[in-house]
Amino acid sequence: MAAADDTKSLRRARFAPYGLLSPGLIWLALFFLVPLATLIRLSLSEKPNAFLPEYNFTGSTANFSSAIGDNTDVLGRSFLYAAAATIAAILIGYPLAYFVAFRAGKYRTILLGLVILPFYTSFLIRTLAWKSLLADEGPVLRFLSSLKVDSLLEAVGVMQNGRVLNTSLSVIGGLTYNFLAFMILPIYVSLEKIDVRLLDAAQDLYNSPRAAFRRVVLPLSMPGVFAGTLLVFIPAAGDFVNAELLGGPNNAMIGSKVKDLLFNQSDYPSAAALSLVFMVLITAGVLLYAKVLGTDELVG
Repeated sequence: MAAADDTKSLRRARFAPYGLLSPGLIWLALFFLVPLATLIRLSLSEKPNAFLPEYNFTGSTANFSSAIGDNTDVLGRSFLYAAAATIAAILIGYPLAYFVAFRAGKYRTILLGLVILPFYTSFLIRTLAWKSLLADEGPVLRFLSSLKVDSLLEAVGVMQNGRVLNTSLSVIGGLTYNFLAFMILPIYVSLEKIDVRLLDAAQDLYNSPRAAFRRVVLPLSMPGVFAGTLLVFIPAAGDFVNAELLGGPNNAMIGSKVKDLLFNQSDYPSAAALSLVFMVLITAGVLLYAKVLGTDELVG
């Protein structure tokens, strides 16, 4: 009898991890795998009537060919803007995170609160606020005009035809601002975990502060940079709000194109195919980036 009870206990213990995982697996299946399968089926369909919401599954890959061929410039622009915003976020966010982690002292909590404070406001409202600031009669353009640097800014591409709004720089600036906190916080977490005694030891070994940063701080903070890069680049590449509100027709990104196919043209198969192409490219880019940078420290 005791042996039978022991066998039942072993079986329960064997299947216990699967029981614990089942809520997450069910959630993943319902809200990721099922929608993904629907998206794939829709991308392999055709719309026989442009005025009716009816789609016939044909298995044809013509939608993928047209999605790539007709939107090469939009895909390239989306990745270019996202990469530029990510680099800008690193250049701005890393020094801020470093200051908060090592120099803020008792004001650290306040500064972290200021970093996440914009998230108490809607993403759309923040972007609309930037649109007002960069408008033709806005304070930014008036300030630049008062400095008499219009011609210089035109030459370097900051302004186009006397405008700041509806330029590529305004879109990149909006993306950088809206996703900057996603870069600062992971870097701060990595920096905050660094034992300051390591810096003292590096300087005791005759390293200058610059050399100690390069050999100790920077390598140990790379997991935060890696995580921040993904958290900024992926949503920035798929964003359409900044491109719609801060950019013009020549600054359309992949999100704007998908929105146009869905709501203006009601071409769901083409929108699904373009979305899948974008997902594949993003996944390939992330895997390549992880391969180049390495993710061992993230696990550790």
